[in-house]
Amino acid sequence: MATLADIGVSALINIITAVVFLLAFAILRIQPINDRVYFPKWYINGGRNSPRASGSSVRKYVNLNIWTYFTFLKWMPAALKMSEDEIISHAGFDSAVFLRIYTLGLKIFFPIAIVALLVLIPVNVSSGTLSFLRKELVVSNIDKLSISNVRPHSIRFFAHIGLEYLFTLWICFMLYKEYDNIARMRLNFLASQRRCADQFTVLVRNVPHSSGRSNSDTVDQYFHKNHPQHYLSHQAVYNANKLAKLAKKRARLQNWLDYNILKFERHPDKRPTRKTGWFGLCGKRVDSIEYYKRQMKDLDARMALERQKIVKDPKAILPVSFVSFKSRWGAAVCAQTQQSKNPTLWLTNWAPEPLDVYWQNLAIPFVSVSIRKLLISLSVFALVFFYMIPIAFVQSLANLEGLERVAPFLRPVIELKLVKSFLQGFLPGLTLKIFLFILPKVLMIMSKIEGHVAVSMLERRAAAKYYYFMLVNVFLGSIVTGTAFEQLDAFIHQSPTQIPRTIGVSIPMKATFFITYIMVDGWAGMASEILRLKPLVIFHLKNLFLVKTDRDREKAMNPKGVHFPETLPSLQLYFLLGIVYAVVTPILLPFILVFFAFAYLVYRHQIINVYNQQYESVGAFWPHVHGRIIASLLISQLLLLGLLSTKKAANSTPLLVALPILTLFFHKYCKNRFEPAFRKYPLEEAMAKDTLERSTEPDLDVKAFLSDAYLHPIFKSVEEEELTEIKVEKQKSPIQEATHS
Repeated sequence: MATLADIGVSALINIITAVVFLLAFAILRIQPINDRVYFPKWYINGGRNSPRASGSSVRKYVNLNIWTYFTFLKWMPAALKMSEDEIISHAGFDSAVFLRIYTLGLKIFFPIAIVALLVLIPVNVSSGTLSFLRKELVVSNIDKLSISNVRPHSIRFFAHIGLEYLFTLWICFMLYKEYDNIARMRLNFLASQRRCADQFTVLVRNVPHSSGRSNSDTVDQYFHKNHPQHYLSHQAVYNANKLAKLAKKRARLQNWLDYNILKFERHPDKRPTRKTGWFGLCGKRVDSIEYYKRQMKDLDARMALERQKIVKDPKAILPVSFVSFKSRWGAAVCAQTQQSKNPTLWLTNWAPEPLDVYWQNLAIPFVSVSIRKLLISLSVFALVFFYMIPIAFVQSLANLEGLERVAPFLRPVIELKLVKSFLQGFLPGLTLKIFLFILPKVLMIMSKIEGHVAVSMLERRAAAKYYYFMLVNVFLGSIVTGTAFEQLDAFIHQSPTQIPRTIGVSIPMKATFFITYIMVDGWAGMASEILRLKPLVIFHLKNLFLVKTDRDREKAMNPKGVHFPETLPSLQLYFLLGIVYAVVTPILLPFILVFFAFAYLVYRHQIINVYNQQYESVGAFWPHVHGRIIASLLISQLLLLGLLSTKKAANSTPLLVALPILTLFFHKYCKNRFEPAFRKYPLEEAMAKDTLERSTEPDLDVKAFLSDAYLHPIFKSVEEEELTEIKVEKQKSPIQEATHS
């Protein structure tokens, strides 16, 4: 088990690592050759030009201004300078809400840390129970700061229970204020938001098949009949997944053609050549420009054939449609009401904004979505328990004394002071971080298989899976397997009646492992986030080997947005650790505070200068964040209840029973009070925005504004004469309808 010395070694290693990363970042960010890596947001917005465009050949790559090297901390005040309103304007509402989660963590844990350290540390230290149990259990000097050190039957447990109530009250108060503020900010943002296609559009799924009529005619007739005053038009959705793959292949060929043309322009005396075989490594050598022109010509013919097949084949039209309305009010009524007496047909919901649509999943039959979700749920369940194996291995590293007692032959190696400090103070957190590296990508693939049709929803579902994984494996799994390894000798030799006491004493001791994890992931991890070493290397490798045109350079530079599926669950784990251990082992709280402060500074810089959000969900993830902090409260209360029951605190333990019930009532109140603002759009807000728009823009042509908004991106590059075949369905006039009838 890690001692204070081991924690000190881990802190030293992580602080040195963080400082080295920050110094490297400060130097690398001011080099002209790296400008697109550390400031891509400004390039995308058009607010920055490459410093390599002028100057000598050396200055294009290296910053020769010595003074800038002495102002390497300049990025910190610059990151704090931009106001929240400016961040919303610059980076979007989602980015601003994301940053507020970190400030919420600081507001919650700063006063809690002060009270817990001043009150509970003296209460725990002065009890001295663990000194009597040292022969039975594996303990360290840091565990004497926890609730484990309090004697059974002690009146001191009233202090822990009282602070649990106080901390719960404070956390609920801060959550209520934050939910209220974000809900109001969201409504204000929607009221002031510029006109967008998704404000007028509803996604309709499970359109029933009508014999003798096309899917498009069915949708048109249904909405003319049921929304006669507000229906405007609709966009049929085509299964264009095969065409999209061909288009990606064509884009790659176009890049190679552009590259070879540029190469020939630079060296007109020598035409570029390549081999026709596998990856250009074998086969007949031919002229590269002519080769790629022929390849593109063949591919264009295949794409034209596929386009015609999509347009003319009725089966290519999916039972899904983007339906547009003349007003926001009309769209709100349709999106938020049941359309048919059969609740499984004509399912309506707000359409994602065009950039948020995940087009591949629109082709998935709606009836298979439930089956897919069930299968993925079972797969996630299996994955969680599969990962118990590496988690148990990590815990074996963190609890070497327990292994020594069962396997004494390992003692000579383990007892080397430097080896032991490294294994217990640094390696467990690093190993766990490595095991978790690939997991977010796997969970995102699973979410795509489930069939969600918006990128934002995909990310929220992947984040939910990752959170459950972190809760079960990283938190509960580390406690359970850690306790088993740690007290292995006690489990083997004690009577069964003593095992609950052993577990009750051991759970708080896992704080040492979580402290090392916080330092690795939260301190050194945040420094590596701002260093962007992986994107830096990838950008320069792409620039050296793959970038052939300016279009390629833009793709190589684009960092996309904050990776919510990984970042949000990790962030919620820190809330869980802080809330659970605030009363149990309060020495963990300063490490949590350092993380929140440092991460807030880092992500503020990244959001201002680096990340470019691909979509705007207007803070749709906040209810999930709120709910998981409430879940952390409930877990902390139940764990404390179980812990005190092992301490035989019969007089004080019943006082905790009411706390989870009160917390659930608070959650239900917040859910009813604030969540509708994130799920529905108030009709009065929609009417007010429509009225204002009609008075300021009386000649606005909504149909022209929405004409191509939800046309599949693959069709937007089609020639105009082909485009007319697949454009938005026009609303029929009364004369046309009379003619057809």
